[in-house]
Amino acid sequence: MAEKAKATIHDIAEVLNITASTVSRALNNNPRISDNTRKLVLKTAKQLNYQPNNIAAALRNGKSHIIGIIVPTADRTFFASVVRGIEEIANKINYKVIICQSYDNYDKEVQTIDALLSARVDGIIASIGKNTEDFSHFKRAQEKGIPLVLFDRTTDELEVSQIMIDDYLGAFKVTEHLIQQGCRRIAHFTSPKKVSIFRERLRGYTDALKKHNLPVLDELIVGSNLQLEDGRKSMEKLLALPEMPDAVFSASDYGAMGAMQVLKERKIKIPQEVALAGFSNEPFTSFTDPPLTTVDQFSIQMGNMTAELFFEQLKQNGKKHLPQKTVLKPELIIRQSTLKK
Repeated sequence: MAEKAKATIHDIAEVLNITASTVSRALNNNPRISDNTRKLVLKTAKQLNYQPNNIAAALRNGKSHIIGIIVPTADRTFFASVVRGIEEIANKINYKVIICQSYDNYDKEVQTIDALLSARVDGIIASIGKNTEDFSHFKRAQEKGIPLVLFDRTTDELEVSQIMIDDYLGAFKVTEHLIQQGCRRIAHFTSPKKVSIFRERLRGYTDALKKHNLPVLDELIVGSNLQLEDGRKSMEKLLALPEMPDAVFSASDYGAMGAMQVLKERKIKIPQEVALAGFSNEPFTSFTDPPLTTVDQFSIQMGNMTAELFFEQLKQNGKKHLPQKTVLKPELIIRQSTLKK
């Protein structure tokens, strides 16, 4: 059976015996159209199940009032909260968002950029995937005049506005807290990928050790994708060393959770034998046993500020934009998993 053709403004015009341009004006709340005509057009549009063609409208008007948001994954509380913060601002000015997931897959990220460009979005807000080392797809969007703002996972290889947490300071605070609790052999879970947040967290960790005259030992720095299973494997690797660590700081709460599972299975007491800390303040961290020390990234505030920065750039209508970098201060959330004293 042939699929029924979608209704157009010409179909509405034919039913009401008016011009298509009058229908278009009524649908767009043009003040030249009477309330009676507008109501008739809206009623007929509903009866015919008319759906506006946003791409066609964007071609005519130069604006789709849609922005694309790219996150590595939407099922992480951090990214979901940032998106919520962005939507809070966007919805106030009648903008809609398309949420896309890259799954930290480079090819998927490239395809997503292409799809958003084809959908004629007014701009793109993105957090870069862990596996992205070539940024030409983002540069292609910029070359087309599409506003681009990065949050959390950013790169200095792109001349764009960025909003992030002070990952260095957050990591420094965690590591120094562990040292103040009497820990001297502190391990760190990091990611070997070229993502700035993990480089900065590693730098904060090493600088805190150096400040307190503790050695930075390669055997205690374990790289992975920082997922739950990675945390398990990384903890197993540390426990196989001749001398196990007395603390672990993971650059991800999920990695810390995997480590906690292994320590519990081995009957290793937390924090008495091994203190444990993460990063991001995922909701589950307050419900673990013991509750997990972590770093709050103020995700909703980050989303609000990202959206505000994006819309400021959008107002410039393609004029030369001077990139801005905004760095939020993190908060160390101390819980029982690190309280040795």
